[in-house]
Amino acid sequence: MRTGLTGLPPVVDGGTRVLVLGSMPGELSLHLQQYYAHPRNVFWRIMSEVVGFDAREYEQRLAALRAAGIGLWDVLRTCDRAGSLDAAIVEGSMEPNEFPGIARVFFNGGKAEQVFRRMVLPRLRVQMEFRRLPSTSSTNARYTLGGKLQAWRAVLDVG
Repeated sequence: MRTGLTGLPPVVDGGTRVLVLGSMPGELSLHLQQYYAHPRNVFWRIMSEVVGFDAREYEQRLAALRAAGIGLWDVLRTCDRAGSLDAAIVEGSMEPNEFPGIARVFFNGGKAEQVFRRMVLPRLRVQMEFRRLPSTSSTNARYTLGGKLQAWRAVLDVG
C-alpha cells in the first residue's frame, strides 16, 4: 500500500468561476504531476469539446481551462491508497484541502462529492453550489462518452 500520497496544487486564479473537484489524482497523474494524465481517462477529451480547444500540451490545456474560468483541484490533500481507484482510499487516512470561496463546484464522480460533503462542507463559511457529474474515469462504464460529454457541458452553464 502506498501511504502518504499528496495531491497536486490547485489550478485556480482570479478568473476562476467554476471549480472541478476530483477525489485524489491517480498514480500516473501524481507521477507526472498532471491532472487526469491516464490516457483512458476522458477528462481532457471532454473538456476540449466543451471548452473548444485542441491542445496536446498539458500547459496549453490548463490555459484553455483558465481562460474559460474553470479551475481544477481535488477534495483530498493527502491520503493512503494502493493503486489509483477511489475505492482503495483508506478511510481514516483522508485529509481534505482548504477551499477558496468559489461559488460553483462540480464533482468528477461520486467519491469526490461524498468526501467533500462529509469532510469539507461542515467547515465551509461560504455559500457554494454543488453538482456531481459522471466520473471521466475509464472505470465508469455506466455512461457512454457521449453521455459524459453531454453532462459535462454543465460546467459552462454558469452565470
